[in-house]
Amino acid sequence: MKSFHLAKRKLQLVPAAITLIALAISTSICAQSITTIDAPGAGTGPFQGTYALDINGSGTITGFSRGANNIRHGFIRSQNGSFTIFDAPGAGTAPGQGTRAYSINPSGTVTGYFTDSANTAHGYVRSNQGVITVFDAPGAGTGTGKGTFPYNSTQLINPNGAITGYYVDSAGALHGFVRDENGVISTFDAPGAGTGALQGTQSFAISPRGEITGFYFDGTDAVHGFLRDKNGVITTFDLPGGGTGPAQGTYGGGFTPNGTILGVLIDAGSMNHGFLLDKHGAVTTFDAPSGGTGPDQGTLPWDINPSGTIAGWTVDDANVIHGFVRDKDGTIVEFDVPGGFMFPWASIAPNGVVVGPYFDATNAVHGFLRQ
Repeated sequence: MKSFHLAKRKLQLVPAAITLIALAISTSICAQSITTIDAPGAGTGPFQGTYALDINGSGTITGFSRGANNIRHGFIRSQNGSFTIFDAPGAGTAPGQGTRAYSINPSGTVTGYFTDSANTAHGYVRSNQGVITVFDAPGAGTGTGKGTFPYNSTQLINPNGAITGYYVDSAGALHGFVRDENGVISTFDAPGAGTGALQGTQSFAISPRGEITGFYFDGTDAVHGFLRDKNGVITTFDLPGGGTGPAQGTYGGGFTPNGTILGVLIDAGSMNHGFLLDKHGAVTTFDAPSGGTGPDQGTLPWDINPSGTIAGWTVDDANVIHGFVRDKDGTIVEFDVPGGFMFPWASIAPNGVVVGPYFDATNAVHGFLRQ
């Protein structure tokens, strides 16, 4: 199936509705109710270990481990703490290769990607019965850094089993894709997306209704958000305050059930801010209390649950990462993992349980569960 390009519509934002949340609570929680998670076979060297990346409503966690040989393996951890380790068919067995799992839906279906022996990426979906199906987006390139990537998000698969992500073509440009519940793959490009290497469209989340949000890099490497509705119509959006330099701008990143979009706004100083954009165009921006104000510092929300509670991380003025949870009323509580420091990732379940990875003092990686 060929890529298709849709007419550009510009989302009308509501500047009067922009609310900057300076902050309600500045509480740092250092120890309470945090459990460490280590997958069987996980390595203990730097960047080896357990990357716990998503949790569903039943408490099932998915992610991947990196062993002492630096090969990755997907895992599923049940609520009772038992692990299932899996490898996608065709996954490479050399260092840096293997299987990564990123997103799990309410039924326990998992998606992610694996790299083969040629370092090409391929998407896969694993059913709750353990059946793994491999897929490639039409037009995906082959070789290192190319291929099909359901990647880097907790909302890659919706309750119906539809999957989104992006693929990298032979020239290194990015394009969005959606794979429906029947396995049919459609590709798309946001209007205005650049066509050079590392430019283009990166899909990041799919809603229960099949809407997709994400972002695209234009020809100058500035970033813009987009919303693709279930009929394939793409709306682009830029939030007030976003920078226009390389990697600056508006990053769409997640959904609530009512269609509100979660994301990150990077300003002209390359500082990060969280935002919520509702379906009427009203914008709320927010910053965690300890967030720094320099380049690559600030607030980076990563996941939002059905009630509107957000999990993410913040980078302070010393470039130390802290976790945070923001409730639907805007109150932000920060936390740190005892004996370690946060890895930049956080997933939140419908009941508010947060899961993610962290580094220990030796830079080995462990999962954590915050209840």
